[in-house]
Amino acid sequence: MSKKTFYITTPIYYPSGKLHIGHSYTTVAADAMARYKRLQGYDVMFLTGTDEHGQKIQRIAEETGVTPQEYVDNIVAGIEKLWSLMNISNDKFIRTTDEEHVAAVQKIFKTLYDKGDIYKSEYEGWYCTPCESFWTETQLKEGKCPDCERPVELTKEESYFFRLSKYQERLIKLLEENPEFIQPTSRRNEMLNNFLRPGLEDLCVSRTSFNWGIPVTFDDKHVVYVWIDALSNYITALGYLSDNDELYKKFWPADVHLVGKEIVRFHTIIWPAMLMALDLPLPKQIFGHGWLVLDGGKMSKSKGNVVDPVVLIEKYGLDAIRYFLLREVPFGADGVFSNEALISRINSDLANDLGNLVSRTVAMIKKYFDGVLPIDREGGEFDQELRSLVVNTKTKVEEHMDKLQFSSALAEIWKAVSRTNKYIDETMPWILAKEEEKRPRLAQVLYNLAESIRIISILIQPFMTETPIKIWDQLGIPENQTAWESSGEWGIYSQTKPVTSGQIIFPRIDMDAEMKKLEAITPTTEKAEDDKKQHDTRKNKKDEKANSENTEGIAIIGIEDFAKIELRVAKVLECEKVEKSDKLLKLKLKCGEEEKQVVSGIAEYYSPDSLIGKKLIFLANLKPAKLRGVESQGMILAATHGQSLVLLTVDQDIPDGARVS
Repeated sequence: MSKKTFYITTPIYYPSGKLHIGHSYTTVAADAMARYKRLQGYDVMFLTGTDEHGQKIQRIAEETGVTPQEYVDNIVAGIEKLWSLMNISNDKFIRTTDEEHVAAVQKIFKTLYDKGDIYKSEYEGWYCTPCESFWTETQLKEGKCPDCERPVELTKEESYFFRLSKYQERLIKLLEENPEFIQPTSRRNEMLNNFLRPGLEDLCVSRTSFNWGIPVTFDDKHVVYVWIDALSNYITALGYLSDNDELYKKFWPADVHLVGKEIVRFHTIIWPAMLMALDLPLPKQIFGHGWLVLDGGKMSKSKGNVVDPVVLIEKYGLDAIRYFLLREVPFGADGVFSNEALISRINSDLANDLGNLVSRTVAMIKKYFDGVLPIDREGGEFDQELRSLVVNTKTKVEEHMDKLQFSSALAEIWKAVSRTNKYIDETMPWILAKEEEKRPRLAQVLYNLAESIRIISILIQPFMTETPIKIWDQLGIPENQTAWESSGEWGIYSQTKPVTSGQIIFPRIDMDAEMKKLEAITPTTEKAEDDKKQHDTRKNKKDEKANSENTEGIAIIGIEDFAKIELRVAKVLECEKVEKSDKLLKLKLKCGEEEKQVVSGIAEYYSPDSLIGKKLIFLANLKPAKLRGVESQGMILAATHGQSLVLLTVDQDIPDGARVS
């Protein structure tokens, strides 16, 4: 019986300069997904690569005094080296200068021309070289490119055009009938409302003003323009239209294309239209994630913000960087990178939580049992709750991973880490060790710790490539106890060798001292300051425009602000009136593993008894405050209209603690 297949791609990177940590974001996410699917037993194809043609590359090469091929060869070598350093497990690296790709693109272009979907005409309009994009006069913003805000050039030349407008209605139908095709939903709505429904224009697909590109076989004055060249890589990499198309037959259509939000339009409109014209299956999903930026601005080295991934890995270790990229920001939203945020994550999640848990457990097994733990799988007080939470973590992780919610998957794993740390405090092994008759119980406790760590170490494998191996070595866990499926089973751990105290997996970092070192490495430059000032000015103008257009007086926030809000389902366990108040009720809420107290001014609308058992929407990360001397640890949501107020509730089928998104 053949294995299930899974095909995931990243965009092919445009080698116009050095990659920064933001570029690594997509590739690390794709790598985590590929590793996860392999652990589940899938036959995976993970594709990445470089898009190497175009006017910009030709100009840079000429300015540098080398040929375009020499220029891209040098850049690509650096990209491949970085992916190796980051343990990126891609199965193939495609370059658009590869002979097989060039030959396939020429055949694709000729096929579309023969079908009448490509025709010759003349193009006149505004062209942005850095973005490789054409724009109409009305699309420009203050005379500049609407995407990158850089100058554009008026271009007039003979070109071939792809009949993109022909596929407008089919594309609209595709998105309306297949809501999962584009994720997140906000990207789908943007494509429908901003591009498809207003109307599509035919697309320029060849150029004559430069020659660094794939020649059109039947008209040697023209080279294939970027999108037919670049987008076709997803099938040419599999051998489409080659002498050996076995990979194409096996893996196409792709399960998911991961792309940055700035190129969603090309992947969800132009690419599907090309495939429709070629009568080929469409990819199953395109996921447009947000940007990882510095303090709301573009990546740059200023004020001690190190963004070179090589420097970050050398300083903090590969797994710390991979963990931060996948944990810090909900995938799909924009996120802010800063060294402070990175170091805080390392200290809290990795050093204090995971690293400390492993080192304490290993140290106690060595101290109390000379490194060889008696296997006792029986349970005792506190044991069942720990076991249940840890074993059930696998299912929750899989639910999030299947939706590409890497941050949420890691949050579930860290609940298990936190619960296991709490278990140490509850059972107090150091007290049990003082009495000989309690040594069997001590063995039970330490076994539960070791088994919990074994399961956690398996679940972090997609995200962290080095840490699981270090944990297995220190706890003496053999390879046959590390299968993905075994992370949902309790009682597997048994040693093949004594535990060993290795190096601290994640040393704690002195924040103040480290920030001074970083400032010395990357001192503030005038250019960086100017860049930041220009960005702030542009942002302020956009904010002013947005606010002026907001006729209802609603405060406009960005997706990065919304991503900070933690909404959860919470069940009302208890409810009573607050003393000496006619308006306030005090509610005790169950939110997953936690219980929270909330004070709310709803006594005029609800009696305490009527709320018991209801499941409400709870703002869980609101700063605690006191009302009439009673602490409120969050807020419950309600809708109001005139004199009416109705609490927001959910179906009883959803568990408390579930995230609202």
